[in-house]
Amino acid sequence: MVYLVITTLIWAFSFGLIGNTLKGIDPLQIADTRLLLALIVFLPFIKRRNTNGQEKWQLILLGALQYGVMYTCYLSAFRFIPSHLVALFSVFTPLYIVIINDLRQRCFTPWYLLATMLSIFGAAIIKIGDIDSSEIWLGFGLMQIANIAFAFGQIYYRDWKLDRPHISDSSVFGFLFIGAAAFTTIVTLVISQQPPIPLSATPTQWFVLVYMGVIASGLGFFLWNKGATQTSVGVLGVFNNAVVPLAMFASLFIFGEAKGGTPEELVRLAIGSLLILAALLIAKRK
Repeated sequence: MVYLVITTLIWAFSFGLIGNTLKGIDPLQIADTRLLLALIVFLPFIKRRNTNGQEKWQLILLGALQYGVMYTCYLSAFRFIPSHLVALFSVFTPLYIVIINDLRQRCFTPWYLLATMLSIFGAAIIKIGDIDSSEIWLGFGLMQIANIAFAFGQIYYRDWKLDRPHISDSSVFGFLFIGAAAFTTIVTLVISQQPPIPLSATPTQWFVLVYMGVIASGLGFFLWNKGATQTSVGVLGVFNNAVVPLAMFASLFIFGEAKGGTPEELVRLAIGSLLILAALLIAKRK
């Protein structure tokens, strides 16, 4: 569980950095740059002999879905809604995790579902008001596609790795980034019709892009999927919402998206955080 905690802290500032510091850069270029940098980091660790051809393609396609599709939709959502709403609309990921896992395992886990719904309620109550974007539903739809892709990737990699305990995560994780970077590069060239990387980015923006690619995406995704293999599905699902209170706090108060009513926002953060903590305790106990 420690890997999930570390990643949660890393990701807490991602929403605000993308929504504020990286304004003006095409979202698809941001996605592609992050994944290309993550690929560069993990490429030297790949051990091709550890997997056969079928397993390599499984991981490449998984990376294209879990990170490529997720990033494309997630970062495109910033075009239509502010970063604190992007954080809010990610709260359904735990529900998708539990449903996908139950479908794959052909079972029903009511306690995990209860913990998931409690975490969703806690995350939603943090910023349930002040939703005034005229394009909110388009942003909401993009975020749900991103949530489902990310949820499926977590469960699939968890099952894949548990079936192969002799394979180290670091020796195969580069394959996921190969698929993810290839997908976002093609999408950027076809849809945005721009270079895969933002050549006009400022030095500050490049500093943030390097941080997001190497730390938030590269190290963060690695630690997250590794942590997913070492905990229960219920705990994994709840942790997908544990980042929301921290991300909302960073977006609203550190990056200045709060519009008055700061005491009320803090109360919502406190109540929502307590509910998410209660969900985590339920999932951990069961």
